[in-house]
Formats: sequence, C-alpha cells, structure tokens
Amino acid sequence: MVQPVQIEGVAGKLLLERVCMDNVKTDGVLAGESSKEPQASQGAERQSSKKDRNLITRRRFLCLFGLAGAGAAVASHLPNMSAVAADGETGGGPRRLRRWCMVVDLRRCDGCVGLNKPPRCTEACIMSHYVPDGMEWVQVYRTEINAHSGGTYFFPLHCQQCENPPCTNVCPVGATFATPEGPILIDQQRCIGCRMCMAACPYDRRFFNWGEPNQPPQAKAMAYHPETQQPAYKGTVMKCDMCPERGRAGEVPYCVEGCPRGVIYYGDLEEDIATNGREIIKISSYLARNHAYRYKEHLGTQPRVYFIPGYGEDAGRNAYDPRDSRRKELQWPRGT
Repeated sequence: MVQPVQIEGVAGKLLLERVCMDNVKTDGVLAGESSKEPQASQGAERQSSKKDRNLITRRRFLCLFGLAGAGAAVASHLPNMSAVAADGETGGGPRRLRRWCMVVDLRRCDGCVGLNKPPRCTEACIMSHYVPDGMEWVQVYRTEINAHSGGTYFFPLHCQQCENPPCTNVCPVGATFATPEGPILIDQQRCIGCRMCMAACPYDRRFFNWGEPNQPPQAKAMAYHPETQQPAYKGTVMKCDMCPERGRAGEVPYCVEGCPRGVIYYGDLEEDIATNGREIIKISSYLARNHAYRYKEHLGTQPRVYFIPGYGEDAGRNAYDPRDSRRKELQWPRGT
C-alpha cells in the first residue's frame, strides 16, 4: 500500500503537479467512467486517446490538487485550492487563481420530498451561516417543465456568482464586489441599505435585514468579515457567497455537504474539475455530455452556476408528482 506523502510549501506542490501532469493516463478512473483497452488499428488508438483526455483519473485529480492520499480525494473535503504562485516561488511573480463554479444536476433533485424533509441544502446553509429569519440563500423552487407538458421539477437557486454581475455595477459605495476567484461578496459594514443591488439582480437572490437580525449569541460574538457575513446588521443586504473560506480551507460549501442526493458539484473551471463530495467530474465533458445550461444566460450576466436538465428522475421522482417541497418546515437559528 502506498503511504501518503506530505508536500511542503508552494514549490513542492508545483513540483508534484508538474511531475504528475506528465503521467495523466493512469489506471483508476473516477466519476463512474471506465478506461478502454488499446485497439489494434492506429485509428482506433487515436480515438481511444481522445476519449482518455476527457476522463478524470484518480492520479490526475490528486496531482492537480496536490493530494497524496487517495482516500482523501472524495470525501466532504476538497484539497487546498487557494491561489498558487505560477513561477513556483512564494511571494513574487504572477499568480494562478481558482475560478470557482457550481454544477447543479437537476436529474438528482427531488426537493428532498422523497425523504419527507425540508430541502437539506437550504437547511445546511441556514444553520451553518446563522442566516437571519426568513432568508433562504439557497431557495428550492418547484416549477413547470414547460407550458404544455404539465410536469414539474425542483430548482435549487443560489446566487449565480456572475462574471458580469449587474449588482456590482449599481452599488453607489462599492459595498458589493467581485473577488478575483469569482464569488461576489458584500461588505455589510460599508453597505448603506439603498437596495439598488437587489433591484439590479435578475435572479432575486439578495435579501434585506429590515429589522435587527435575530441571531444566536455565537453569531453576534463573531469578528465580522465579508466572507462570513456575521454578525448580521440591520439595514444591510445579505446573500449566498459560495463559502469562499471553505474552498480555501479545502472543503466544499455547506449546501454541497448537506445535500443527500449529490445534486450540487463544486469545482474549479481553471482545473476543469468538480466534486459533490462523493464523486469527481471533468466539468467541460460533464456539461457538454448532459446539455447543461445557465439560468437566464441571455441576459449576458455569465453565471458561474450550471444546470443539468432533469426533474428528479435519478432520485425516483415522477415529473407529475404533485407534492411540493417542505420549505415551510425550515427553521432558523435564533437568539434567546
């Protein structure tokens, strides 16, 4: 059995990546793919080689993300994906940034109706972020497939973390801003409560604290930071932030961790890899193969959240199931 090896420092991680990139084709293939046997003809070999490039092998995933132990690859944690110096030196030179994204596979989502529970992704977000009363940063809608079929599907909606975000363009004080790695954040200590960003957001994914937020003591005692948005302030806007502090720590967002169906994948467009905590996908191939789309893409906002069409069929749901989600049973953490 191969023992895990500790890789120290940025230079060591880059060396590991460069060595591993020379050995992309390996034995173990993740995400349910299977490798093909070499073909006799030269044309078949070229076709097989082309297919191999679309696979995510265990070694490639570990190498790209600097992991040594294969057992740590597919858990509720991701490896440390913070920015790495491109020249291999700490401190100087250009830096390669992550491009965080999400892929939501609607074929797996039944709104947790089959579990007789409120949406678990929303619940995990609320409890982990100490979200103020009534806010659902991840909201699971039940909507019609189209105007003619009569069927429905569940649609988990986050902030879309747009690359061309209209919200940041209208804020008069620069309280909402795009980070270099993608997530859109809000500095509540700078926010003046004008709500212009809420009016500009075409996804209705921003929420306003009309009164003093009712939060537990541990939330009120936290040192404020825009990445955690805690403690919450009256008269300010809040929203989903894609948990950037967890990605930097090598973990998946709370909604990904809390989803029992593996609906939500979290990953890096730069490395073309994402995980739902159970399996790993090559993002570009997964999106192309499953006819992915982005919500309201025609508006030119360039969302970083991609959707795979479906109605929960992989979770055993019928498109004509009349049951709605149990959102009304959601609970929020409150103070005394």
